[in-house]
Formats: sequence, structure tokens, C-alpha cells
Amino acid sequence: MTTGVPTPTHPARPRRSRLRTFLPLGIAVWLVLEIWLLTVVAGAASGFAVLLLLVAGFVLGSVIVKRAGRRAFRNLSETLQQQQSGVAPTGGGGEGNGLMMLGGLLLMLPGLLSDVVGLLLLIPPVQKALSRYTERAIERKIREAAPGSVGDAFQQARIHRPDGKVVQGEVIRDDTPRGPDPASRPGPHPPLTG
Repeated sequence: MTTGVPTPTHPARPRRSRLRTFLPLGIAVWLVLEIWLLTVVAGAASGFAVLLLLVAGFVLGSVIVKRAGRRAFRNLSETLQQQQSGVAPTGGGGEGNGLMMLGGLLLMLPGLLSDVVGLLLLIPPVQKALSRYTERAIERKIREAAPGSVGDAFQQARIHRPDGKVVQGEVIRDDTPRGPDPASRPGPHPPLTG
């Protein structure tokens, strides 16, 4: 039976997310604000003062990134040593390293707004508040993830075989009681196809 409605010859395009739509616009606005602020400060003080601010931000940012990287490597080494010795690793030593590195990277970028945001990320109460917010947002996204999506990958199980190979799979729990095993029933069985 036909309805008279032609079937589409091309698949429907998925809608673009808000992030993909507004991110380029946000970056453009950020860059325009950075350039405008640099010209205002250069007009008020001097071009040399702006150059000194940018160089100082780069040096401070590189020191912070280096320090955060060393701290993260030290925490990783300590955790691995604790695991090898059989002691349960103590968490909490590596909190804030990612935000410190991000703050250092923002300080290294040329611009005064990025320097202000980078300095804000170095303040411990701001780091704690931002990490709590991010953790809650990620947990919410994982709970809302549809089966088969990227978020569902976190809920998949890995099966380690004796030969060392890893077989990825998904654990499906079926709590409904079933009847007797079809292989144990008498009579003919359908052929196995594979």
C-alpha cells in the first residue's frame, strides 16, 4: 500500500548542538575583547608596559604548568608504588592539578582577560567549586546517556581472558525468570546458524 508521500532520498541531518553553534561566536567575541583591552591598556600606559605584562604572564604560566605537572607525576608515582606494595591508594593528592594547568595555560596565552581567568583558576576555593560543579555535570550526563552512546562506554565491562587478551562487552542483567533451558527439552532442535 502506498500513501503517495515520496520517500526522502537523503538521510535527515542531525541538529547541531548549541556548543557547536555558539563556540565559534564565543571565541570571536573573546578575541575581539582581548585585542580591545590590550589597545586600551597600551593607550593608557604604554606599549612597553603591555609587552611586560604579556611576558610576565607567559613566564608565570609556564612556571605554574611545570609545577602542576611535577606534582601530578609525583602523585602518580606514589599511587603506583602504593598499588604495587598492596596498600590501598589514598585519593585527594591530585586534586586541582588539571585546573592549575588550565590556569597556567590561560596565563601563557597573550591577553589580559585570559590572564584574569587564569589567575582566578589558581585560587583554591574557585578550584573546589568548579571541580564539584564539573563532577556533578559529568555524572548527570552519564546517567542521561542513551545505550550505545559515548556516555554508555563508561558503563561497559571488560572481560580479561586467561591469555591476556581483553574482550570488551556490555553487561546486560536480565532478572526475569525464564523457563527451562531449550537445549534440555526433548525433541528436535532448530539448526544452529552462525
